[in-house]
Amino acid sequence: MQLLIIGSGGREHALAWKFSQNEKVTKIFTAPGNAGTAMLDKGENIALTKVDELLSFAQQQKIDLTIVGSEALLVEGIVDSFEAAGLRIFGPDRRAAMLEGSKAFSKDFMKKYGVKTAAYEIFSTPQQALEYLHTASFPIVVKASGLAAGKGVIICQDLSEAEKAVKDIMQHRQFGDAGEKIVIEEYLEGVEASILSITDSKTILTFISAKDHKKIGEGETGLNTGGMGVIAPNPFVDEKVMKLFGEDILTPSLHGIQKEGMKFNGFIFFGLMITKRGVYLLEYNMRLGDPETQAILPLLEDDLLDILLRTMEGDLGNIELHWKKAYSCCVVAASEGYPLSYEKGKTIEGLDNVDVPVFLAGVQSKEGSLLTSGGRVLNVTGTGESLERARQNAYRNIRNIHFDGMYYRKDI
Repeated sequence: MQLLIIGSGGREHALAWKFSQNEKVTKIFTAPGNAGTAMLDKGENIALTKVDELLSFAQQQKIDLTIVGSEALLVEGIVDSFEAAGLRIFGPDRRAAMLEGSKAFSKDFMKKYGVKTAAYEIFSTPQQALEYLHTASFPIVVKASGLAAGKGVIICQDLSEAEKAVKDIMQHRQFGDAGEKIVIEEYLEGVEASILSITDSKTILTFISAKDHKKIGEGETGLNTGGMGVIAPNPFVDEKVMKLFGEDILTPSLHGIQKEGMKFNGFIFFGLMITKRGVYLLEYNMRLGDPETQAILPLLEDDLLDILLRTMEGDLGNIELHWKKAYSCCVVAASEGYPLSYEKGKTIEGLDNVDVPVFLAGVQSKEGSLLTSGGRVLNVTGTGESLERARQNAYRNIRNIHFDGMYYRKDI
């Protein structure tokens, strides 16, 4: 089988790594990919990013299955285009992708179908939002409605911080067009959890839980990032939490997907907040999470491609997933200055001195050397029979890797 993975991050490298373990897979194209996906025995990168180019390539190469990691292309409707051409593709259609592409759309969807979520208001002008803030209670959360690479969420402690957030997003366009609309919602205090899952629009099958670390600084301080590390399973997700999640979030979400006619085979990521008042849904992502994928896939005993193919055949309801009796800890190495400005082109050394999976993200290969090319550079995933052993394996290995300005949190 020939596969096409669309995306360029650590998530895509982890997917390609997992798919490459299937003997039926002969070739894995990644568009545009990174140095990690290109280094796999079955891997090859292609410098394509537009829907029409990718569609043409898939037709010419007779790609058996395309897996989409890019949220922007999902919102653009790449799944609709591929399916119209008779090609097999794994991901949500354009309408379902709006559950991630527009926080305003997704919050209204949650409200309509009784999905438990924080109280909120939606604003399309900064004047309306600023007026509303004078009646609000603090702390409060201000979110860019559109896609902002996981960074468009600002927790504001007081009125001045909230006013600055509104102006930064809507007037100064800190997150570009993602700030055309904003969502202002109540602040929920608790512990976050990530539940990745797979769906055929008839069934949602959940993966093991994970706990992301979003802030750049240790102790969850500083600016939001795309994720600085993950542990799995999440120690705060027990049977009671999963029961509440199923009743208050998963079941009504599936009901809404069916009622809205969102027929697709794909991944759904549930971002949760576990509070004293129950389990709340913060957001949907309509693809696998990054870096959650890098922590979870090394624990999956089953063949991922087989799961995807059976999902596309409508057999998801008969699948039972099997997980290693182990824990994982994924630590992200980032460029100095991320998530703001940072330098690229730093030589990466020490990858030959690690004995756990390392998933490359912002890395390019040039004249035989690996160079940094992004903010989040690579992911080191340690596993073990306990969480502490998994952490030890991750940190023992990441200390063997070096590039100028390399930064990683010590408290994942």
